[in-house]
Amino acid sequence: MDREIPKEIRRKELRKQIIKISAGIAAFTFIVVLIISIMQTSLKRRDVLLSTADRGVIEVSVNASGKVIPAFEEIINSPINSRIVEVYKKGGDSVDIGTPLLRLDLQSTETEYKKLLDEEQMKRLQLEQLQVTTKSRLSEMEMKLKISRMELSRKEVELRNERYLDSLGAGTTDKVLQVELSYNVGQLQLSEDEQKYVNEQNLAEAELKVKELELSIFRKSMNEMKRTLEDAQIRSPRKAILTYVNNEIGAQIQQGSRIAIVSDLTNFKVEGEIADAYGDRIAAGSRAVIKTGNDRLPGVVSEVTPLSKNGVISFTVQLEESSHRRLRSGLKTDVYVMNAIKDDVIRIANASYYTGKGEYELFVVNGDRLLKRKVLLGDSNFEYVEVISGLKEGDEVVISDMSHYSDKNKIQISD
Repeated sequence: MDREIPKEIRRKELRKQIIKISAGIAAFTFIVVLIISIMQTSLKRRDVLLSTADRGVIEVSVNASGKVIPAFEEIINSPINSRIVEVYKKGGDSVDIGTPLLRLDLQSTETEYKKLLDEEQMKRLQLEQLQVTTKSRLSEMEMKLKISRMELSRKEVELRNERYLDSLGAGTTDKVLQVELSYNVGQLQLSEDEQKYVNEQNLAEAELKVKELELSIFRKSMNEMKRTLEDAQIRSPRKAILTYVNNEIGAQIQQGSRIAIVSDLTNFKVEGEIADAYGDRIAAGSRAVIKTGNDRLPGVVSEVTPLSKNGVISFTVQLEESSHRRLRSGLKTDVYVMNAIKDDVIRIANASYYTGKGEYELFVVNGDRLLKRKVLLGDSNFEYVEVISGLKEGDEVVISDMSHYSDKNKIQISD
């Protein structure tokens, strides 16, 4: 026979069911909240770099790669074919002007130079001999001219006397004509001798000039050999660091081959390279900024190569602070060459996100969220990027790397 369940028991059972249902709802709510929390991306402000868009001036620059090189570097080439006999210094040594670096075998060159000295003396003696011979020949001709002039003067007196006697009737016409003919012949002979003398003078002068020129040319060749011999005494041309030396004793060296390099490692310049498509934006005198680490060093483009090599144009930047502590030979740098100025433009800070003109998807701060927005960017320099559209003054933009969030359109942000 069924009995009625007491009210107290029924209330306990109902209470248990309510507790179970409430616990289930709470657990379900917790799981939903947890899933939503996991699915919703959030960032803290300190984890991203933000830039506030403002209005100002952009000094437009073109970006190039650069390498730090010594401000002065001189390659020493062998002036002769020889071999290395001794090496006095090693790479990295400090050297002063005239410091011997190495010694070449100069025996054959010195022998050749001594032969040239003997030949020069012989040519000089030949010139002196020609001068004496010429002087003697001209003196002899000059003496003959004096005798001819005296003979002509005698014939002139004789002709005058015969004409006088003829006028007195004491002479004859035939005698006068004979003496007059002799006088005229003497005049022609004297004129011929004088012309021969002038010709001989000109010829002697020309011969001497030829010989003097030959001697001068030979002496220049000999001096060149002497200079080559002196250059073969391999010495440092200035105070610097010996960055390279051929230390293979006994090695055969060809004329013009590199045997040593001295460099000034206290002052530096930057050798830049840029694609030839941007070559028209770089010119000598352009202002430049060298970026190495967090340091920015100002400078000026001093030289631009006129020809493109493998699609690249090279240029050199002289630094205002060429002895900066961060500079090291071979250090890779970024080079920014200024080529235009844009006034009154919206701009944001330059960072790794910028790779050139075009459209970008950037995250912009909107309250406690970051919203992805399409932004059109223009020219830039090492500090700022021009904003053409998509941002207004005062907008905060994320400029750090957000590639991990490329599939997100909005991100929570908190302090």
